[in-house]
Amino acid sequence: MSFFISDAMAQAAPAAAAQPGIEGLLFPLAILVFFYFLFIRPQSKRAKEQKQMLAALAKGAEVVTSGGILGKVVSVDDNFVKIEVAENTFLQVQRHAIANMMPKGTYKTVSKKSSGSK
Repeated sequence: MSFFISDAMAQAAPAAAAQPGIEGLLFPLAILVFFYFLFIRPQSKRAKEQKQMLAALAKGAEVVTSGGILGKVVSVDDNFVKIEVAENTFLQVQRHAIANMMPKGTYKTVSKKSSGSK
């Protein structure tokens, strides 16, 4: 059988190549650190900022919901927020549906523009 296929002879591997040391762990650890700083840390930072913003939510604040609705907070409950979106028009949304707090005067400026164009 050895006429067409040469016999394979196993060679003894050096001891250093058989057992990777700290050098073998550096690349996987570098990947883990890279993913932590690229994905995990910014996500937890955004979640913390959102939680602080929802905790600071109070009557009179001007907000935008995750659906893009601009309004002024009329009342705040543990789970729900009642916002005024137009004169005598109110919406009740979940507290977590609030995406951003807007600077004071934004709601008044937008409502004047929309009522002035009629």
